Amino acid sequence: MAKPTTRGAAPVTLKVEAAPTKVAELRIYHVTHVDNLGSILKAGQLFADYAKPPVNVSSAGVREARRNKTVDERVLSEDIGPRVVADYVPFYLSPNAHVWNSIRAGHDDPRLTLEALGYAASEFVLLVSTVKHAFEAATAQAAAAADADVTDAVDGSLGGFAVSDGDAVGLLTSFATDKSEAERMLKRLRADDESDAILGAEVLVADTFPFEQISLIGVANDKVRATVRGILADAGHKTKVAVYPPWFQATEDIAE
Repeated sequence: MAKPTTRGAAPVTLKVEAAPTKVAELRIYHVTHVDNLGSILKAGQLFADYAKPPVNVSSAGVREARRNKTVDERVLSEDIGPRVVADYVPFYLSPNAHVWNSIRAGHDDPRLTLEALGYAASEFVLLVSTVKHAFEAATAQAAAAADADVTDAVDGSLGGFAVSDGDAVGLLTSFATDKSEAERMLKRLRADDESDAILGAEVLVADTFPFEQISLIGVANDKVRATVRGILADAGHKTKVAVYPPWFQATEDIAE
């Protein structure tokens, strides 16, 4: 995968990097509209399904499906019950993930709102982190839950995070909910970084994900980069912003 650049006024072609040697180094991607960035920064974190953003990307149908799809039958507490997909902040494992590609290509996808499909791909941003940071965020969530007498394991098992091996609400999708299971699943998925499985797979972090764990914001062009830098400056953040057009082109338009 080519690495985006943050230098200069225009993007440059960079050498394709070798695949990460460790699962923890794998990049994860959260797609959102640029208009949502201000509220994310104000809160200092990304929220799971219960927070409605200014620009809603997921359709009502897919939100309902995620609220009803159990990730793990093991109960966290008598009050909470089993975790469902909507309890987690979602990240993709590929910048060419199926749902994101539907936005890029303008495809009529029932998982997306008409509002989202009405925007150009260049109006979205990719918030980039790593599996390592997902594990760290989940561990912090689990530790906080333990302090509140909830039975999450401190290593992030039983709900702190999950990895799906396909569309999170797919009938045949499996979930890994502890670190060792997740690492094994991620190793299988990364064996083919453009497989159908990895293009639908998700890394899920319970409840919230701290914005400080976002290492890079990918944008389509210089205009959006300037907008994002202004939003970051107003909020007192200095996160790197990179122009990388291939992340915003429909897959069929990307040269092999």
